[in-house]
Amino acid sequence: MKITYWSDYACPYCYIGEARLKKAISAIPEAKDIELEMKAFQLDPTAGEHAAGDTQTRFARKYGISFADAGRQIESISQMGIAEGLDFKYATTLFTNTMDAHRLTKLAQSKNDPILSEKVIEALFKAYFTDNKELADKELLQKIGEECGLEPDEVKAVLSSDQYMDEVILDEREAVRYGIHAVPFFVVGEYGISGAQSVEGMKATIIKVLEESAEVKAEQGMSCGPDGCRIG
Repeated sequence: MKITYWSDYACPYCYIGEARLKKAISAIPEAKDIELEMKAFQLDPTAGEHAAGDTQTRFARKYGISFADAGRQIESISQMGIAEGLDFKYATTLFTNTMDAHRLTKLAQSKNDPILSEKVIEALFKAYFTDNKELADKELLQKIGEECGLEPDEVKAVLSSDQYMDEVILDEREAVRYGIHAVPFFVVGEYGISGAQSVEGMKATIIKVLEESAEVKAEQGMSCGPDGCRIG
């Protein structure tokens, strides 16, 4: 089974949601062969290469709340991340453009190596929420790519060009076609999971899809009809 999800590295609920999804999968023995595919969704494609101000001020302006209320909400979100075992430092994040981070992810995914892709995805989330780095920093992305196992020259070639930009844009257009306007958004079989829902909620959806898949397989087994018997 494959779970496709739209996400952005600057989205706190995406990091939390991904952690909860993995916990849900690990709690289901039958789900050990699930394939995960992350698709790009930039929260702000117009964001610059360097952070413009602190997170609390940006949060207060974006949601039209007081500076103090923004601080309390940011701390609440951080505690949610910490509760999932993440070293989550949302208050000191540096919000920048994430296009290059998504392009690096596309390079990793092109290798058809799920472990490699997952290493890059996790490293990018950690760089933003734990190490509080600017994800538009090409030197940072070069280092992450190399440390995760990508060829240095290939990473450099991607970051110095617009390679994989079209793929990122296609992901975002696909999200629009599906009516996805916020992330994270997970597609599990024919079901959609919007937002960072609980581990138990995600687990229930995955189990439901696995059970429905098993029922379909049973229906396609040995059977007889007007035209004869199907034995395989």
